[in-house]
Amino acid sequence: MTSRRSTPLGASAIRQANLREHNLGLVLRLIIDAPVPVSRADIAVATGLTRATVSSLADRLIVAGLVTELPPVMSQRAGRPAVPLIPAAGTLAAVGMEINVDYLGVRVIDLSGAVLGEHVESADFRGSDPGTVIARLSELYCAVTGQLDADIRMAGSALAIPGLVDRMFGPVRLAPNLGWREIDVVKEFRSHPATADVAIRLDNEATLGARAEADALRRAGVLSFLYLSGEVGVGGALVIDGVVFGGRHGWSGEIGHTVVDPSGPLCRCGALGCLEQYAGKDALMRAASLDLDLPVEALMSAAQSGDTDALASMAGAAKALGTALANAVNLIDVENVVLGGIYAPLSPFLIPGIDDVLQSRVLSAPWSRLQVVSAEVRDYAALNGAASAVLADVIDDPSAWLDS
Repeated sequence: MTSRRSTPLGASAIRQANLREHNLGLVLRLIIDAPVPVSRADIAVATGLTRATVSSLADRLIVAGLVTELPPVMSQRAGRPAVPLIPAAGTLAAVGMEINVDYLGVRVIDLSGAVLGEHVESADFRGSDPGTVIARLSELYCAVTGQLDADIRMAGSALAIPGLVDRMFGPVRLAPNLGWREIDVVKEFRSHPATADVAIRLDNEATLGARAEADALRRAGVLSFLYLSGEVGVGGALVIDGVVFGGRHGWSGEIGHTVVDPSGPLCRCGALGCLEQYAGKDALMRAASLDLDLPVEALMSAAQSGDTDALASMAGAAKALGTALANAVNLIDVENVVLGGIYAPLSPFLIPGIDDVLQSRVLSAPWSRLQVVSAEVRDYAALNGAASAVLADVIDDPSAWLDS
C-alpha cells in the first residue's frame, strides 16, 4: 500500500511556471533596490541563479519596458564589459493620492522613482463633506494624469487617509480630524464618470509614509524602525525587516490616540488626553500662540528666533512624544525611531527632549543603541508610499506586464 503525503490546507505545489515568475520578480526587485546599477553577473552572484537564467530574465524585463540597459563599463574581472541594468523611466507608473486635514495631493511616480506629475492643493478639510472632497480629488487625478505621455502604462493608484482604513478597499471606518465615519471612499471616487474605471486601493497615511521611508532607508541598511508622522493628527507605523506591519485589519499605528494624560483635553476622537492634543500641529501652534492656519515653518522660525512660547510649545510636545514613544519602544523593542511629517523639519527642537524621556523611561536604554532621527522623505511622504504600494505588486509579479 502506497502512502500519500499530506499537505497543509491551502498549500500549492511550486510549478516551473511559478518558479520562473518568482525569479523574474526577484531579478526586478534587485535591479530596483540596488544602490548602484547592477549587471547580470552581479545578479547571478547575489541570487545563485545561473548567468544564462539571469540573462534570459533580464532580457524579458527589458523587452517589457521595465528595465533599461546603460552603456557597458569595463569590469574589474576578466571578460566582457559589464552592462549595468536600471529600472526603466517613463514606461510604467502608479498614482499616489492623499486626503489630509489641510491638503489634497496627487503624484505620479514611475519605476525609477521619478515624479512624472503632481498637484498638491491646500485647504481646510476639518469636518468636511466626503462627497465634495472626493469629487475634487477625482478632478485632480484627471488633471494630473491627463498631462502624462499617452504611452505610459498605469499600474493603478492608492489613496492615503488619516484614520482607520480597512485594507485594501475600505471603508474608512473613522477619520476623526476629517470628521468622517464609515465612508466608502472607493465607491465614491469611482462614482465620477472620469474615474469610474480607475483601479484604487486605500491605506492609512502614516502607514504609506512609513513605506516611503522604508524604501529610502533600505539602501542604507536600516530595515526596522518605528515611524512617526506628524500633521494635525499624529500617526505611526512599525517597519520590520523593510515591511510595514499593518495589523490584522490595517488599523495599527494610531499612536496619536494613545493616552498621555487621562485627565487631559478632549480629543476629536472623543477620548481625553490623546497624544495629538499635545503634539499635533494644531496643539503646537496653539501653545506657541500662533494662528492655526499658518504653516509649520512659522513655528520653526519663531523657535529659531528664540520666541519663548514657541520653545515652550516644542518642549511640551517633545515630552509628550517621548512618553508615547517610550511606551511603544518598551512594548515592541525597536532601536530606530524616525520622525516624519511636520516633525522632520522641527526635529532639531524635538529630538533632545524626546531622547531625555526615552533614556529615562525605556527599560532597555542602557543596553540599546536607541536613536531618534528625522525622516529622509519629507515632501508629502504618503504620496510616494501610495505609489510605491502599487508598484510593489508589479515588482513582485512582473509577468503580468510582459505582454501589455
